[in-house]
Amino acid sequence: MVVGLGMAGSTSWAMNAQIEGVEGEIADNVRLYLDEVEAEQYSDERLEGEVRQRTREAMRVFGYYEPQIELRRLQPDEARLIIEPGPRINIEVLEILLRGDAADDPPFKEAVENFPLEEGDPLLHAPWDSLRRQLSGLSLERGYFDWGFADRRMEVRPFEQSARLYMDFDSGPRYRFGNIRIRGSHIQPDRLKRMQTFETGEPYLASELARYNQRLGETGWFSSVSVRPRLETAHELVISEPDKSPWWEEATLTAGGERRPRLSAASLGSAMAVHQSENTRLPIDVSVEPADRHRFEIGVGYATDVGPRLRFGWDQPWINRRGHSLKHDLYLSAPEQRFTGVYNIPLEDPVRDNYRLQYGLRSEDDNDTRTLEATVELARRWEFENRWVQTLYWRTTYEDFTQGGDKAQVLIYYPGIQWSRTRTRNSRFPSWGDRQQLSLEYSDTAWGSDAQFFRLTGDSEWIRMLGNDNRFVGRLSVGAIATSDFDRIPPSLRFFAGGDRSVRGYSYESLAPTNDQGRLRGGQQKLTTSVEYQRRVSGDWWGAAFVDSGDAFDDWAPNDLKTGAGLGARWISPVGPIRFDIAHPFDHDDDWRVHFSIGPEF
Repeated sequence: MVVGLGMAGSTSWAMNAQIEGVEGEIADNVRLYLDEVEAEQYSDERLEGEVRQRTREAMRVFGYYEPQIELRRLQPDEARLIIEPGPRINIEVLEILLRGDAADDPPFKEAVENFPLEEGDPLLHAPWDSLRRQLSGLSLERGYFDWGFADRRMEVRPFEQSARLYMDFDSGPRYRFGNIRIRGSHIQPDRLKRMQTFETGEPYLASELARYNQRLGETGWFSSVSVRPRLETAHELVISEPDKSPWWEEATLTAGGERRPRLSAASLGSAMAVHQSENTRLPIDVSVEPADRHRFEIGVGYATDVGPRLRFGWDQPWINRRGHSLKHDLYLSAPEQRFTGVYNIPLEDPVRDNYRLQYGLRSEDDNDTRTLEATVELARRWEFENRWVQTLYWRTTYEDFTQGGDKAQVLIYYPGIQWSRTRTRNSRFPSWGDRQQLSLEYSDTAWGSDAQFFRLTGDSEWIRMLGNDNRFVGRLSVGAIATSDFDRIPPSLRFFAGGDRSVRGYSYESLAPTNDQGRLRGGQQKLTTSVEYQRRVSGDWWGAAFVDSGDAFDDWAPNDLKTGAGLGARWISPVGPIRFDIAHPFDHDDDWRVHFSIGPEF
């Protein structure tokens, strides 16, 4: 192994030092210790002494306390560091004691049981230090604020090649959650208390405070949220963002590799200052600040399907003390314009359960479709622990349309149910993710609707990575409508295929059955699939190759599906992925189509 050292005297120069006599982790540790040497601060003799001292320190953590070290200069810019490790220290005595309530707490017992060293093993400093940090970290996480080490010693006897390790940990009593007090809330306090993830009297867990803090933040009602226990001292223990300290990184890691909530250094000091008391219940203080009552958002984009597009959003995250919210959205493009609004009424769990009143107007003029649509929908929404969302709704739609030259005006009422779930990692350009959606809808003339039908739609999209430079995207979309009144079914419920997000190589919604005049009529079924492979070219630039296939049709056994394939480029811009594709439809020998879009995949 070669290490760069700077030798300094009246002049200074870089010297390559070859390490001999040790290898593997030991040699790597020596290199790390020597890399920190700032040679310009030393004379030749002092630098050699510093190298010897640091090498000894690097060897000790592996149990070598008496290494023989020789530094030979071979050339002005080359040296050899020869290390004779010497005898290794073995553990003669190992005593680890747990006292206090933690003696019966599984995470503490697991930490001690998993300690990798035994009597007779070579001495290693790292596991011993790791156990000390793990016990102290668990104490703060699990509410043992009176913890301490009655004894913590490492007695090393180099002349006997032995070490005696003693650790006596006394956790003291475990604290429990006390009553909650809320300050600064413009929302009814009882509504916030019902969102608690813990009960008064339960054993303290920092992770539960973090969950409660997160749930309050997810409501959108507040610009800032602080949830913390009120200690008996003037200091306070606070939940903090993870820092970069290896101490905390290791102390807050579970056996399964998951990250526990971490505490700041100031919190550690205040927790250590808490005096033991017969009353081990900690009151919980919740401090919040209201979010801005009005939020505005403007978005600009472009896609070959619709051309330039503009979006304007107006969000009111709270409009009264019950936490009701209102959101409006205006979307403008050449073929489509729409205005939508959502009035949200939160229930017992505002993050997961609510009623929604949605309304909107939409106008579309594209290909052979001309339509003006007005919709009102009342929905009940549930979000489950597995992140699936169930929505039960009743929708009323009035649509004045012309499809393929056929005109109609319809008023339809139909209930529906939808299940959906979206999961992503790194939302701007997901390295992993999937999106699922299944909807069932039914309309009947028995309750005054102008058409009777049963409609099913399903979508599935997957993103997976292989290594850091290979990305795979797969999509599947199906739809079907069973009806004897297809001429009364509005275009918004019929099926079309083709375009940037469907079958590339074909224009937007250009694939569908046609009437006798050759105009698009829309289909009763739809099936589209896509497989795409992406490869990182450099940095935020990716290349892509894809195959899309699908069509809209009136029979589940279509004669053939339309297929397009091509190549593309992806750039992860600050505003989201920008996609550029060139696709060739297989049923047109000399045809090529360019697809360009900006925005996230999900």
